[in-house]
Order: sequence, then structure tokens, then C-alpha cells
Amino acid sequence: MTALNQQEKEAFLSGLHVGVLSIPQEGRGPLTAPIWYCYAPGENLWVMIGRDSRKARLLEAGTRVSLCAQNEEPPYAYVTAEGPVESVRPGTDEDILELAARYLGEVEGKVYAERMPTGASLTVTVRPETWLAVDYSRR
Repeated sequence: MTALNQQEKEAFLSGLHVGVLSIPQEGRGPLTAPIWYCYAPGENLWVMIGRDSRKARLLEAGTRVSLCAQNEEPPYAYVTAEGPVESVRPGTDEDILELAARYLGEVEGKVYAERMPTGASLTVTVRPETWLAVDYSRR
């Protein structure tokens, strides 16, 4: 059985993975890009994007997006969470530090966060509603 229950999906998504965010675009395929994200089971997920990025121009409250996280080494597994953007707000220094520390560790995360200019990012919160998942280690 390769399926995951809801608790397993949420636990997987809360693990350390680079996400792949897909955002709809009028008249084109979705904008799809790798991205750092934060998620805790039962909560909204959030990402940070550049204030002047193409992603920023496409995202607003209500936009439905998908985020996929995966294990890239065998046995393969992935979880996709899809849902509406709940908010787009100016990113804070605390947001940058939390996200950078998640991916780079406390020391390197702090160095990374200190190099980021204040006001250059937006924090985007998404409410996961629809989940897909497969774990090929569960045959």
C-alpha cells in the first residue's frame, strides 16, 4: 500500500524538503518554482517570495496554489497540498530568520537572514485543503 493517511501526509510535509510551488497564470501553464516553506501539522503553510518577483505579481488572497514536497532519493515519496492563499503580507526579519534557519541551520540561517534587505520579501500563507500523497517504501 503506497497511500498515506492525513496524519502521515501532514508529518511528511512538515519535514525538511524543498517545495515546488505552482501558481496559475492566465493563458499559460502554471508558474512552477522550487521554494523554501514552513508547515506544522494542522496549520497553514507559508513561503516567502521576492516583493518584485513574478510570483508576487500572480499571488493574492484567494488564489489557489499547489505545493509539492518530495523525497528525491529512493524510495520515492511525495505530498502535494493545494488550497487558497489566505494572506500576502510584508515579510518580517523574524520570518526570514525562521525560514533560513529551517533550511540552513541556526548559524548559517542567521548569516543568510542578516544579508536579506528588510522589506524585500512578502510572506504568503496558504490553507491546505486538498492533499495527494504516495510513499513507495510502503509496498
